[in-house]
Amino acid sequence: MLNKDTQLCISLSGRPSNIGTRFHNYLYQKLALDFIYKAFSTDDIEHAIKGVRALQIRGCSVSMPFKESCIPFIDTLSDSVKAIDSVNTIVNDKGHLTAYNTDYIAVKDLIDLNFKDKQQRVLIQGSGGMAKAVIAAFRDSGFRDVVIAARNQQQGQALADKYHYRWQSTPEGVTADILVNVTPIGMSGGAEQDQLAFSEPAIAAATFVFDVVAFPAETPLIQRARQLNKTVVTGAEVIALQALEQFALYTGVRPDHALMLEASAWSRA
Repeated sequence: MLNKDTQLCISLSGRPSNIGTRFHNYLYQKLALDFIYKAFSTDDIEHAIKGVRALQIRGCSVSMPFKESCIPFIDTLSDSVKAIDSVNTIVNDKGHLTAYNTDYIAVKDLIDLNFKDKQQRVLIQGSGGMAKAVIAAFRDSGFRDVVIAARNQQQGQALADKYHYRWQSTPEGVTADILVNVTPIGMSGGAEQDQLAFSEPAIAAATFVFDVVAFPAETPLIQRARQLNKTVVTGAEVIALQALEQFALYTGVRPDHALMLEASAWSRA
Protein backbone atom coordinates (compact mmCIF):
# COMPACT_ATOMS: atom_id res chain seq x y z
CA MET A 1 0.00 0.00 0.00
CA LEU A 2 1.06 3.58 -0.58
CA ASN A 3 2.77 5.17 2.40
CA LYS A 4 5.02 8.10 3.29
CA ASP A 5 8.12 6.16 2.18
CA THR A 6 6.79 5.09 -1.22
CA GLN A 7 9.23 6.26 -3.91
CA LEU A 8 7.85 7.98 -6.99
CA CYS A 9 9.16 7.56 -10.53
CA ILE A 10 7.65 9.50 -13.43
CA SER A 11 7.83 10.03 -17.15
CA LEU A 12 7.85 13.37 -18.99
CA SER A 13 6.62 13.27 -22.57
CA GLY A 14 4.91 15.45 -25.09
CA ARG A 15 2.46 12.56 -25.68
CA PRO A 16 2.29 10.37 -22.54
CA SER A 17 1.39 6.70 -22.96
CA ASN A 18 0.64 3.82 -20.61
CA ILE A 19 3.58 1.65 -21.70
CA GLY A 20 6.13 2.73 -19.10
CA THR A 21 3.46 3.07 -16.43
CA ARG A 22 2.26 -0.49 -16.97
CA PHE A 23 5.79 -1.94 -17.26
CA HIS A 24 7.20 -0.40 -14.10
CA ASN A 25 4.12 -0.76 -11.90
CA TYR A 26 3.75 -4.40 -12.97
CA LEU A 27 7.29 -5.15 -11.82
CA TYR A 28 6.92 -3.14 -8.59
CA GLN A 29 3.95 -5.31 -7.71
CA LYS A 30 5.59 -8.59 -8.74
CA LEU A 31 8.76 -7.80 -6.78
CA ALA A 32 6.97 -6.19 -3.81
CA LEU A 33 8.88 -2.91 -4.19
CA ASP A 34 7.64 0.25 -2.47
CA PHE A 35 7.52 2.34 -5.67
CA ILE A 36 4.88 3.85 -7.91
CA TYR A 37 5.18 5.16 -11.48
CA LYS A 38 3.09 7.89 -13.12
CA ALA A 39 3.18 9.52 -16.56
CA PHE A 40 3.12 13.32 -16.98
CA SER A 41 3.43 15.97 -19.67
CA THR A 42 4.67 19.54 -19.30
CA ASP A 43 5.16 22.80 -21.16
CA ASP A 44 7.93 23.88 -18.77
CA ILE A 45 10.77 21.36 -18.83
CA GLU A 46 13.09 23.51 -16.68
CA HIS A 47 10.71 23.64 -13.73
CA ALA A 48 9.62 20.03 -14.26
CA ILE A 49 13.24 18.87 -13.83
CA LYS A 50 13.67 21.21 -10.86
CA GLY A 51 10.56 19.59 -9.41
CA VAL A 52 12.13 16.14 -9.81
CA ARG A 53 15.06 17.39 -7.74
CA ALA A 54 13.06 19.34 -5.15
CA LEU A 55 10.42 16.68 -4.53
CA GLN A 56 12.95 13.85 -4.32
CA ILE A 57 11.34 12.01 -7.23
CA ARG A 58 13.59 8.99 -7.61
CA GLY A 59 13.52 8.52 -11.37
CA CYS A 60 12.29 10.30 -14.47
CA SER A 61 11.90 8.88 -17.96
CA VAL A 62 12.25 11.55 -20.66
CA SER A 63 10.67 11.30 -24.12
CA MET A 64 10.30 13.65 -27.05
CA PRO A 65 10.44 16.61 -27.19
CA PHE A 66 12.51 16.90 -23.99
CA LYS A 67 15.46 14.56 -24.63
CA GLU A 68 17.87 17.39 -25.42
CA SER A 69 16.19 20.39 -23.81
CA CYS A 70 16.47 18.83 -20.33
CA ILE A 71 20.29 18.57 -20.49
CA PRO A 72 21.09 22.07 -19.08
CA PHE A 73 19.26 21.18 -15.85
CA ILE A 74 21.15 17.93 -15.15
CA ASP A 75 24.16 17.65 -12.82
CA THR A 76 25.99 14.68 -14.36
CA LEU A 77 25.83 13.21 -17.88
CA SER A 78 26.68 9.52 -18.23
CA ASP A 79 28.75 8.18 -21.13
CA SER A 80 25.53 6.95 -22.78
CA VAL A 81 24.26 10.55 -22.94
CA LYS A 82 27.60 11.96 -24.06
CA ALA A 83 27.65 9.48 -26.96
CA ILE A 84 24.52 10.96 -28.54
CA ASP A 85 23.70 14.22 -26.67
CA SER A 86 20.28 12.86 -25.74
CA VAL A 87 18.65 11.85 -22.44
CA ASN A 88 15.86 9.39 -21.77
CA THR A 89 16.44 8.57 -18.08
CA ILE A 90 17.21 10.71 -15.02
CA VAL A 91 18.12 9.27 -11.62
CA ASN A 92 17.85 11.42 -8.50
CA ASP A 93 20.34 10.59 -5.73
CA LYS A 94 19.44 12.90 -2.85
CA GLY A 95 19.13 15.93 -5.09
CA HIS A 96 21.93 15.07 -7.53
CA LEU A 97 20.55 14.34 -11.00
CA THR A 98 22.39 11.94 -13.31
CA ALA A 99 21.22 11.43 -16.89
CA TYR A 100 21.42 8.25 -18.97
CA ASN A 101 20.23 7.08 -22.36
CA THR A 102 18.96 3.54 -21.99
CA ASP A 103 17.90 3.43 -25.68
CA TYR A 104 21.59 3.62 -26.55
CA ILE A 105 22.49 1.08 -23.83
CA ALA A 106 19.80 -1.37 -25.00
CA VAL A 107 20.69 -1.09 -28.69
CA LYS A 108 24.39 -1.52 -28.01
CA ASP A 109 23.71 -4.60 -25.88
CA LEU A 110 21.59 -6.10 -28.68
CA ILE A 111 24.27 -5.32 -31.26
CA ASP A 112 26.98 -6.95 -29.16
CA LEU A 113 24.77 -9.99 -28.54
CA ASN A 114 23.61 -10.56 -32.11
CA PHE A 115 26.19 -9.12 -34.51
CA LYS A 116 29.60 -10.63 -33.86
CA ASP A 117 31.42 -9.86 -37.12
CA LYS A 118 32.45 -6.21 -37.00
CA GLN A 119 33.58 -6.34 -40.64
CA GLN A 120 30.03 -6.74 -41.92
CA ARG A 121 28.42 -3.90 -43.84
CA VAL A 122 25.52 -2.14 -42.12
CA LEU A 123 22.74 -0.18 -43.80
CA ILE A 124 20.78 2.06 -41.41
CA GLN A 125 17.67 3.86 -42.65
CA GLY A 126 16.60 6.91 -40.64
CA SER A 127 18.01 10.11 -39.14
CA GLY A 128 15.82 10.96 -36.14
CA GLY A 129 16.59 10.81 -32.44
CA MET A 130 16.47 7.03 -32.19
CA ALA A 131 18.62 6.74 -35.31
CA LYS A 132 21.31 8.72 -33.51
CA ALA A 133 21.30 6.15 -30.69
CA VAL A 134 21.48 3.26 -33.17
CA ILE A 135 24.26 4.83 -35.26
CA ALA A 136 26.35 5.68 -32.20
CA ALA A 137 25.88 2.17 -30.82
CA PHE A 138 27.15 0.60 -34.05
CA ARG A 139 30.12 2.98 -34.03
CA ASP A 140 30.95 2.17 -30.42
CA SER A 141 30.56 -1.56 -31.08
CA GLY A 142 33.33 -1.35 -33.66
CA PHE A 143 31.46 -1.30 -36.99
CA ARG A 144 33.19 0.82 -39.63
CA ASP A 145 31.41 -0.04 -42.91
CA VAL A 146 28.09 1.74 -42.35
CA VAL A 147 25.80 3.56 -44.78
CA ILE A 148 23.12 5.93 -43.49
CA ALA A 149 20.10 6.29 -45.77
CA ALA A 150 17.99 9.33 -44.93
CA ARG A 151 15.64 11.47 -46.98
CA ASN A 152 16.47 14.46 -44.79
CA GLN A 153 19.85 15.38 -46.26
CA GLN A 154 20.75 17.90 -43.55
CA GLN A 155 20.17 15.44 -40.70
CA GLY A 156 21.50 12.42 -42.55
CA GLN A 157 24.68 14.12 -43.70
CA ALA A 158 25.26 15.56 -40.23
CA LEU A 159 25.00 12.11 -38.64
CA ALA A 160 27.26 10.59 -41.27
CA ASP A 161 29.87 13.30 -40.73
CA LYS A 162 29.69 13.04 -36.94
CA TYR A 163 30.17 9.29 -36.83
CA HIS A 164 32.43 9.04 -39.91
CA TYR A 165 30.02 7.04 -42.03
CA ARG A 166 28.57 7.51 -45.52
CA TRP A 167 25.20 9.09 -46.30
CA GLN A 168 22.85 8.67 -49.23
CA SER A 169 19.26 9.77 -49.67
CA THR A 170 17.64 6.33 -50.08
CA PRO A 171 18.63 2.74 -49.28
CA GLU A 172 18.39 1.76 -52.94
CA GLY A 173 21.51 0.40 -54.62
CA VAL A 174 23.17 -0.77 -51.40
CA THR A 175 23.47 -4.35 -50.25
CA ALA A 176 24.42 -5.01 -46.67
CA ASP A 177 24.84 -7.88 -44.24
CA ILE A 178 22.84 -6.03 -41.57
CA LEU A 179 19.72 -3.99 -42.39
CA VAL A 180 18.42 -1.62 -39.73
CA ASN A 181 15.15 0.31 -39.96
CA VAL A 182 14.86 3.35 -37.69
CA THR A 183 11.96 5.04 -39.53
CA PRO A 184 8.17 4.86 -39.01
CA ILE A 185 7.83 2.54 -42.02
CA GLY A 186 5.81 -0.46 -40.83
CA MET A 187 4.53 1.26 -37.68
CA SER A 188 0.94 0.48 -36.74
CA GLY A 189 -1.44 3.32 -37.58
CA GLY A 190 1.04 5.12 -39.81
CA ALA A 191 0.70 5.95 -43.48
CA GLU A 192 3.34 3.34 -44.33
CA GLN A 193 2.21 0.60 -41.94
CA ASP A 194 1.90 -2.02 -44.70
CA GLN A 195 5.17 -1.21 -46.47
CA LEU A 196 8.57 -2.88 -46.35
CA ALA A 197 11.34 -0.62 -45.07
CA PHE A 198 13.80 -2.21 -47.51
CA SER A 199 13.42 -3.73 -50.96
CA GLU A 200 12.96 -7.45 -51.50
CA PRO A 201 16.45 -7.82 -53.06
CA ALA A 202 18.06 -6.01 -50.11
CA ILE A 203 16.29 -8.28 -47.61
CA ALA A 204 17.22 -11.38 -49.59
CA ALA A 205 20.90 -10.32 -49.67
CA ALA A 206 21.09 -9.57 -45.94
CA THR A 207 21.98 -11.94 -43.11
CA PHE A 208 20.43 -9.93 -40.27
CA VAL A 209 17.39 -7.64 -40.12
CA PHE A 210 16.87 -5.22 -37.21
CA ASP A 211 13.65 -3.17 -37.05
CA VAL A 212 13.42 -0.64 -34.20
CA VAL A 213 9.65 -0.20 -34.72
CA ALA A 214 7.96 -1.70 -31.65
CA PHE A 215 4.29 -1.47 -32.63
CA PRO A 216 3.77 -3.99 -34.02
CA ALA A 217 6.82 -6.07 -33.15
CA GLU A 218 6.13 -8.17 -36.26
CA THR A 219 6.39 -5.41 -38.85
CA PRO A 220 6.13 -6.25 -42.55
CA LEU A 221 9.95 -6.11 -42.66
CA ILE A 222 10.35 -8.56 -39.76
CA GLN A 223 7.69 -10.87 -41.21
CA ARG A 224 9.38 -10.96 -44.60
CA ALA A 225 12.82 -11.48 -43.04
CA ARG A 226 11.50 -14.45 -41.05
CA GLN A 227 10.01 -15.94 -44.22
CA LEU A 228 13.48 -15.75 -45.78
CA ASN A 229 15.09 -17.33 -42.67
CA LYS A 230 17.03 -14.22 -41.71
CA THR A 231 18.07 -13.60 -38.12
CA VAL A 232 15.91 -10.78 -36.76
CA VAL A 233 16.01 -8.29 -33.88
CA THR A 234 12.71 -6.54 -33.14
CA GLY A 235 11.67 -3.22 -31.68
CA ALA A 236 9.89 -5.09 -28.89
CA GLU A 237 13.29 -6.33 -27.73
CA VAL A 238 14.64 -2.77 -27.72
CA ILE A 239 11.74 -1.29 -25.78
CA ALA A 240 11.80 -4.10 -23.20
CA LEU A 241 15.55 -3.91 -22.66
CA GLN A 242 15.68 -0.12 -22.37
CA ALA A 243 12.83 -0.20 -19.84
CA LEU A 244 14.65 -2.91 -17.88
CA GLU A 245 17.77 -0.71 -17.74
CA GLN A 246 15.64 2.17 -16.44
CA PHE A 247 14.04 -0.08 -13.84
CA ALA A 248 17.44 -1.26 -12.58
CA LEU A 249 18.75 2.31 -12.38
CA TYR A 250 15.73 3.46 -10.37
CA THR A 251 15.40 0.51 -7.99
CA GLY A 252 18.78 -1.25 -7.89
CA VAL A 253 16.91 -4.47 -8.76
CA ARG A 254 17.33 -6.27 -12.10
CA PRO A 255 14.45 -8.66 -12.91
CA ASP A 256 15.33 -11.87 -14.73
CA HIS A 257 14.76 -12.21 -18.46
CA ALA A 258 11.49 -14.11 -18.16
CA LEU A 259 9.96 -11.53 -15.84
CA MET A 260 11.15 -8.70 -18.11
CA LEU A 261 9.38 -10.31 -21.08
CA GLU A 262 6.26 -10.82 -18.98
CA ALA A 263 6.22 -7.15 -17.98
CA SER A 264 6.91 -6.03 -21.53
CA ALA A 265 4.04 -8.11 -22.91
CA TRP A 266 1.73 -6.67 -20.24
CA SER A 267 2.81 -3.10 -21.03
CA ARG A 268 2.11 -3.55 -24.74
CA ALA A 269 -1.17 -5.46 -24.42
